[in-house]
Amino acid sequence: MRFSKYYVKTLKETPKEAEVVSHKLLLRSGMIKKLASGVYSYLPLGYRTLRKIENIVREEMERAGAVEVFMPVLQPAEIWQESGRWDVMGEEMIRIKDRHERDFVLGPTHEETITDIVRNDIFSYKALPINLYQIQTKFRDERRPRFGLMRGREFLMTDGYSFSVDRAGLDKEFENMQQAYSKVFERCGLDFRIVDADSGAIGGNGSREFHVMANSGEDELIFCDSCHYGANVEKATNKLTSLPKEELKEPVLVPTPNIAKIEDVVANLGVEIERTVKAIMYKDVVTDAPYMVLIRGDIEVNEVKVKNLINTIDIVMLTDEEISKLGLFKGFIGPYGMDLKSKGITVIADESVVEITNHTAGGNQPDTHYLNVNYGRDYTVDIVADVRTVKEGDICSICGKPLRVARGIECGHIFKLGKKYSEPMHAVVLDENGKEVVMEMGCYGIGVSRTMAASIEQNNDENGIIWPVSIAPYVVDVIATNMKDEDQVNLAEELYGALTNNGVETIYDDRNERAGFKFKDADLIGFPFKVVCGKKSAEGIVELKIRRTGETMEIGKDQVVETVKELMKKY
Repeated sequence: MRFSKYYVKTLKETPKEAEVVSHKLLLRSGMIKKLASGVYSYLPLGYRTLRKIENIVREEMERAGAVEVFMPVLQPAEIWQESGRWDVMGEEMIRIKDRHERDFVLGPTHEETITDIVRNDIFSYKALPINLYQIQTKFRDERRPRFGLMRGREFLMTDGYSFSVDRAGLDKEFENMQQAYSKVFERCGLDFRIVDADSGAIGGNGSREFHVMANSGEDELIFCDSCHYGANVEKATNKLTSLPKEELKEPVLVPTPNIAKIEDVVANLGVEIERTVKAIMYKDVVTDAPYMVLIRGDIEVNEVKVKNLINTIDIVMLTDEEISKLGLFKGFIGPYGMDLKSKGITVIADESVVEITNHTAGGNQPDTHYLNVNYGRDYTVDIVADVRTVKEGDICSICGKPLRVARGIECGHIFKLGKKYSEPMHAVVLDENGKEVVMEMGCYGIGVSRTMAASIEQNNDENGIIWPVSIAPYVVDVIATNMKDEDQVNLAEELYGALTNNGVETIYDDRNERAGFKFKDADLIGFPFKVVCGKKSAEGIVELKIRRTGETMEIGKDQVVETVKELMKKY
C-alpha cells in the first residue's frame, strides 16, 4: 500500500476530549474518529489492527473446537423477560420499540439468544458438548462514556457459549477456553494476568478475568508472586492476622464529643485501631431493607462482596436522614446497646470482627463509644462472612506471603453460568437414561476493540504507539527521504515490492513531504520497523530502525527482507 493513496489523517494536537493515552494516540494517529459520545468510526489503519485481533481470536477459538455463528443485534424483550434479566439489567440496556410498540433491545450480550437457538435444536446428550461463538458489535448505554475505545456505547466483542450435559463437562470447557484465551493474548504480544473475578450481571458461580497490565487500568488487581494467586479486588481474599487474645473486660460507655471518625477515636481513646469496629449502614436498592456491616477499624468494606452475599442487584449507603429515621446517630453507630432486630436491621460482621477481644465500637448515643465490647458475649449478628477489601501487603490465603496490588484493563472474561439461563428458559436434553436434564452453560467474552486500546496503553512512548508485530496495521514503513532523488525512489520502490512479495505487510511513504514529517508519522502510528532510503541509496544501503528499541542499523538492500523477517519473530 502507498501512503499517497491511503486514507491517513494524523493530528499534531491532542483533542481536548481525550484523557488516557490510548484515546489520545488512536485519534492523533488517524485510527478512529468520533461520531458521538462513546461511538467511533474505525479508519483504515485502525480497522486493519482490529481485524488482526479479530482473526487471532477466530483462529484460537476454532483451534479450541468452537464453531462460529452470527446472531441478531436486535433482540425481542420476551427472551430477556423469560431469563429474568429484562428488569434487572438497568439503564445500560438500549431499549427500543418497533412500529407495533413491541419491546426490543440492542444486544449488550447474547446469553438469551444463544440459549433460545440451542434449546430448539438440541435434544440429546449425544449432541453435547457444543461451543458456539460470534464476533459482533455490542451496545451498552454507558452513563458516562469515556477513554475512547475503553468504555464506549458501541464496541466489538467476541462472545462464546458452551453447553454441556453436566458440571464436569462445563468445567472441562471452561479450562479449554482459559487456555484458548491465554493464547489469544500471548499472540497479541500482551503482558496479562488471569484473576478470579465477580460474575456481575452475567451471573453464574465462577468466573475469571484476563487483564492487560497497565497503570491506567480501571481495575485493581490483587496477586501473589509466590503462588501465582490472582483476583480482582472485588473478589480477592486474604488471611487475617490474629490479634493477641485479652482477658474479657466489662463494656464501658465513654464520652467522645465530636469524635466520629475512627482515626480520631483511636487518637483520643488511646486504643489500637485493630481493636476497633466500624459500623456502616447500607440498604438493598431493590427492597430498601437496611443492613449494618461491621468491620475492623483498619479494614474497608468490599461492597461487591456484600451485594453478592445478600443476593441483590446493588447496595447503597444510607443517607444521614435515613440513618436518623432508624433512631441511629451517624458516627456513633455500633452493634451493642440497641435492639437492632426490632428496627428491621440485618447485621453482617466481617470475619475480622468476631475474633477481636475487648473492641471499641459506637455507643448508639450521640458523642459516645463503648470500650471492651465482645462478640458472642455482648452481641451476635445475623451473618458472619468475608466482606473486606484486600490491600497491598495483606497475607496471601494460599501461601502466606505478602500480596501485591497492580492495575489492569479487563479485556477477557470467562464464566461458569451453570443453569442460570438454561433452567428458566428450559434448555434441556435427554440423558443416556432418557431422563430430562438441564444443560450446563459457560460464557466466554473478549473485548476486541478494548484489547486494541489496551495494547496501546501498554505499548507507547512520548512519540506514539509501539505496536507488537502481530497486530500492527503494517509491519514495515518504507520511506524515501527525498522524493525528488531518483536513487532513493527507485530503491524504495524495489524494497517495497520485495517485502510485499515475501509476505511482509508493508506501506510505502511516497508522499512529497519532509523526511522529519514522515518519521514523526511513522512513530506516531507505531509501525514496528522503518526502512529508510536516504543518502546512501545509490550504494544500495538503507537504515533499518526498530520502533520498540530505537535501535538503527545500516544494511544492504539484499539483507532487508531476511533481516525484517528475523526481527518479526522477536517483536
